[in-house]
Amino acid sequence: MTEKDTYKTITKASDEVLFKDKNSKFFGYAFPVTTEELVKVHLEDLKKQHHSARHWCYAYQIGKTENEYQFRANDDGEPNNSAGMPIYGQLQSFDVTNVLIVVVRYFGGVKLGVGGLISAYKTAAQMALEASKIVTRTINQDIQLKFEYKDMNKVMRVIKEKNLKIKSQTLELDCTIIISVRLKKSKAVLDAFKTIFNVKVNVLKN
Repeated sequence: MTEKDTYKTITKASDEVLFKDKNSKFFGYAFPVTTEELVKVHLEDLKKQHHSARHWCYAYQIGKTENEYQFRANDDGEPNNSAGMPIYGQLQSFDVTNVLIVVVRYFGGVKLGVGGLISAYKTAAQMALEASKIVTRTINQDIQLKFEYKDMNKVMRVIKEKNLKIKSQTLELDCTIIISVRLKKSKAVLDAFKTIFNVKVNVLKN
Protein backbone atom coordinates (compact mmCIF):
# COMPACT_ATOMS: atom_id res chain seq x y z
CA MET A 1 0.00 0.00 0.00
CA THR A 2 1.48 3.35 -1.04
CA GLU A 3 1.61 6.12 1.52
CA LYS A 4 -0.90 8.91 0.94
CA ASP A 5 0.98 12.04 -0.09
CA THR A 6 -1.80 14.53 -0.73
CA TYR A 7 -4.28 16.33 1.51
CA LYS A 8 -7.18 18.74 1.01
CA THR A 9 -7.40 22.14 2.66
CA ILE A 10 -8.65 25.68 2.02
CA THR A 11 -6.52 28.61 0.88
CA LYS A 12 -8.35 31.49 2.51
CA ALA A 13 -11.20 32.27 4.90
CA SER A 14 -14.68 31.52 3.63
CA ASP A 15 -17.34 34.12 3.17
CA GLU A 16 -19.71 34.41 6.13
CA VAL A 17 -22.73 32.10 5.81
CA LEU A 18 -25.99 32.23 7.72
CA PHE A 19 -28.42 29.43 8.64
CA LYS A 20 -31.67 30.23 10.49
CA ASP A 21 -33.90 27.90 12.49
CA LYS A 22 -36.83 29.03 14.70
CA ASN A 23 -35.43 32.57 15.04
CA SER A 24 -31.97 31.32 16.07
CA LYS A 25 -29.19 32.51 13.78
CA PHE A 26 -26.10 30.39 13.06
CA PHE A 27 -23.22 32.23 11.38
CA GLY A 28 -20.63 29.89 9.89
CA TYR A 29 -16.98 30.55 9.09
CA ALA A 30 -14.11 28.41 7.80
CA PHE A 31 -10.45 29.44 8.19
CA PRO A 32 -7.15 27.91 7.09
CA VAL A 33 -5.06 27.21 10.23
CA THR A 34 -1.75 25.44 10.92
CA THR A 35 -1.37 26.15 14.67
CA GLU A 36 -3.55 26.32 17.77
CA GLU A 37 -2.41 29.95 18.19
CA LEU A 38 -4.15 30.83 14.91
CA VAL A 39 -7.31 29.10 16.17
CA LYS A 40 -7.28 31.38 19.24
CA VAL A 41 -6.78 34.48 17.11
CA HIS A 42 -9.79 33.71 14.89
CA LEU A 43 -11.98 32.89 17.91
CA GLU A 44 -11.04 36.15 19.64
CA ASP A 45 -11.79 38.12 16.47
CA LEU A 46 -15.22 36.51 16.12
CA LYS A 47 -16.06 37.11 19.79
CA LYS A 48 -15.35 40.82 19.24
CA GLN A 49 -17.37 40.85 16.01
CA HIS A 50 -20.30 38.94 17.58
CA HIS A 51 -20.01 40.19 21.17
CA SER A 52 -23.74 39.78 21.86
CA ALA A 53 -23.97 36.15 20.62
CA ARG A 54 -24.63 33.26 23.04
CA HIS A 55 -22.30 30.56 21.71
CA TRP A 56 -19.10 30.37 19.62
CA CYS A 57 -18.84 26.66 18.84
CA TYR A 58 -16.00 25.28 16.77
CA ALA A 59 -13.94 22.35 15.55
CA TYR A 60 -10.56 22.16 13.88
CA GLN A 61 -8.11 19.66 12.51
CA ILE A 62 -4.41 20.39 12.02
CA GLY A 63 -1.84 18.16 10.31
CA LYS A 64 -1.21 16.66 6.88
CA THR A 65 -1.41 12.93 7.64
CA GLU A 66 -3.47 10.75 9.98
CA ASN A 67 -0.38 10.11 12.12
CA GLU A 68 0.03 13.81 12.96
CA TYR A 69 -3.59 15.01 13.12
CA GLN A 70 -4.50 17.28 16.04
CA PHE A 71 -8.19 18.01 16.41
CA ARG A 72 -10.64 19.49 18.86
CA ALA A 73 -14.40 20.01 19.01
CA ASN A 74 -15.94 22.53 21.42
CA ASP A 75 -19.65 22.84 22.31
CA ASP A 76 -19.14 26.18 24.14
CA GLY A 77 -22.06 25.73 26.53
CA GLU A 78 -24.42 23.88 24.20
CA PRO A 79 -25.49 20.35 25.27
CA ASN A 80 -22.70 17.76 25.01
CA ASN A 81 -21.86 16.75 21.43
CA SER A 82 -24.65 18.89 19.96
CA ALA A 83 -22.35 21.46 18.31
CA GLY A 84 -18.61 20.73 18.23
CA MET A 85 -18.87 17.14 16.97
CA PRO A 86 -21.41 17.91 14.20
CA ILE A 87 -19.03 20.66 13.04
CA TYR A 88 -16.05 18.27 13.20
CA GLY A 89 -18.09 15.72 11.27
CA GLN A 90 -18.18 18.13 8.33
CA LEU A 91 -14.38 18.45 8.36
CA GLN A 92 -14.31 14.66 8.03
CA SER A 93 -17.07 14.58 5.44
CA PHE A 94 -15.26 17.08 3.20
CA ASP A 95 -11.93 15.31 4.00
CA VAL A 96 -10.14 18.60 4.78
CA THR A 97 -7.40 19.40 7.26
CA ASN A 98 -5.58 22.49 8.51
CA VAL A 99 -9.06 24.01 8.78
CA LEU A 100 -11.04 25.66 11.59
CA ILE A 101 -14.81 25.99 11.43
CA VAL A 102 -16.61 28.31 13.84
CA VAL A 103 -20.39 28.57 14.12
CA VAL A 104 -21.68 31.56 16.09
CA ARG A 105 -25.20 31.25 17.48
CA TYR A 106 -27.67 33.96 18.42
CA PHE A 107 -30.50 32.40 20.45
CA GLY A 108 -33.91 33.21 18.99
CA GLY A 109 -36.03 32.46 22.06
CA VAL A 110 -37.19 28.99 20.97
CA LYS A 111 -35.30 25.90 22.14
CA LEU A 112 -34.33 23.62 19.25
CA GLY A 113 -33.63 20.46 21.24
CA VAL A 114 -30.47 18.41 20.85
CA GLY A 115 -31.54 17.01 17.47
CA GLY A 116 -32.31 20.49 16.15
CA LEU A 117 -28.96 21.83 17.40
CA ILE A 118 -27.03 18.97 15.80
CA SER A 119 -28.76 19.61 12.48
CA ALA A 120 -28.26 23.40 12.65
CA TYR A 121 -24.55 23.29 13.54
CA LYS A 122 -23.90 20.60 10.93
CA THR A 123 -25.71 22.65 8.25
CA ALA A 124 -23.89 25.91 9.09
CA ALA A 125 -20.52 24.08 9.02
CA GLN A 126 -21.40 22.45 5.70
CA MET A 127 -22.38 25.83 4.22
CA ALA A 128 -19.09 27.38 5.39
CA LEU A 129 -17.08 24.66 3.64
CA GLU A 130 -19.23 24.92 0.52
CA ALA A 131 -18.39 28.65 0.50
CA SER A 132 -14.66 27.85 0.65
CA LYS A 133 -12.23 27.04 -2.14
CA ILE A 134 -10.93 23.53 -1.38
CA VAL A 135 -7.59 22.62 -2.93
CA THR A 136 -5.42 19.50 -2.99
CA ARG A 137 -1.83 19.89 -1.79
CA THR A 138 1.06 17.43 -2.01
CA ILE A 139 2.96 16.33 1.08
CA ASN A 140 6.66 16.94 0.46
CA GLN A 141 9.83 15.72 2.14
CA ASP A 142 12.89 17.98 2.52
CA ILE A 143 16.22 16.29 1.82
CA GLN A 144 19.62 17.84 2.58
CA LEU A 145 22.58 17.00 0.34
CA LYS A 146 26.14 17.71 1.48
CA PHE A 147 29.03 17.20 -0.94
CA GLU A 148 32.29 18.62 -2.22
CA TYR A 149 32.31 21.08 -5.11
CA LYS A 150 33.97 18.52 -7.40
CA ASP A 151 30.81 16.37 -7.22
CA MET A 152 28.55 19.26 -8.22
CA ASN A 153 27.88 18.07 -11.77
CA LYS A 154 26.81 14.58 -10.63
CA VAL A 155 24.42 16.01 -8.04
CA MET A 156 22.93 18.58 -10.41
CA ARG A 157 22.44 15.90 -13.08
CA VAL A 158 20.19 13.89 -10.72
CA ILE A 159 18.31 17.04 -9.68
CA LYS A 160 17.68 17.87 -13.35
CA GLU A 161 16.79 14.31 -14.39
CA LYS A 162 14.26 13.94 -11.59
CA ASN A 163 12.96 17.51 -11.95
CA LEU A 164 13.53 18.28 -8.26
CA LYS A 165 12.77 21.58 -6.56
CA ILE A 166 15.73 23.27 -4.85
CA LYS A 167 14.68 25.13 -1.68
CA SER A 168 18.12 26.50 -0.76
CA GLN A 169 21.73 26.05 -1.76
CA THR A 170 25.21 27.02 -0.58
CA LEU A 171 27.77 26.36 -3.30
CA GLU A 172 31.34 26.73 -2.03
CA LEU A 173 34.17 24.24 -1.50
CA ASP A 174 31.71 22.33 0.70
CA CYS A 175 28.25 22.49 -0.81
CA THR A 176 24.82 22.10 0.77
CA ILE A 177 21.57 21.83 -1.18
CA ILE A 178 18.11 21.30 0.30
CA ILE A 179 15.57 19.83 -2.10
CA SER A 180 11.82 19.31 -1.69
CA VAL A 181 10.51 15.95 -2.90
CA ARG A 182 6.98 14.63 -3.09
CA LEU A 183 6.63 11.97 -0.40
CA LYS A 184 5.98 9.01 -2.67
CA LYS A 185 9.07 9.85 -4.76
CA SER A 186 11.42 10.33 -1.81
CA LYS A 187 12.74 6.75 -1.63
CA ALA A 188 13.72 6.70 -5.31
CA VAL A 189 15.40 10.12 -4.95
CA LEU A 190 17.29 9.02 -1.82
CA ASP A 191 18.47 5.88 -3.60
CA ALA A 192 19.68 7.93 -6.60
CA PHE A 193 21.83 10.21 -4.44
CA LYS A 194 23.20 7.36 -2.36
CA THR A 195 24.80 5.93 -5.51
CA ILE A 196 26.96 9.07 -5.80
CA PHE A 197 30.06 8.51 -3.72
CA ASN A 198 30.82 11.17 -1.05
CA VAL A 199 27.33 12.73 -1.03
CA LYS A 200 25.86 12.84 2.48
CA VAL A 201 22.08 12.59 2.39
CA ASN A 202 19.87 13.63 5.35
CA VAL A 203 16.09 13.57 5.55
CA LEU A 204 14.92 16.71 7.36
CA LYS A 205 11.92 16.88 9.67
CA ASN A 206 9.32 19.20 8.15
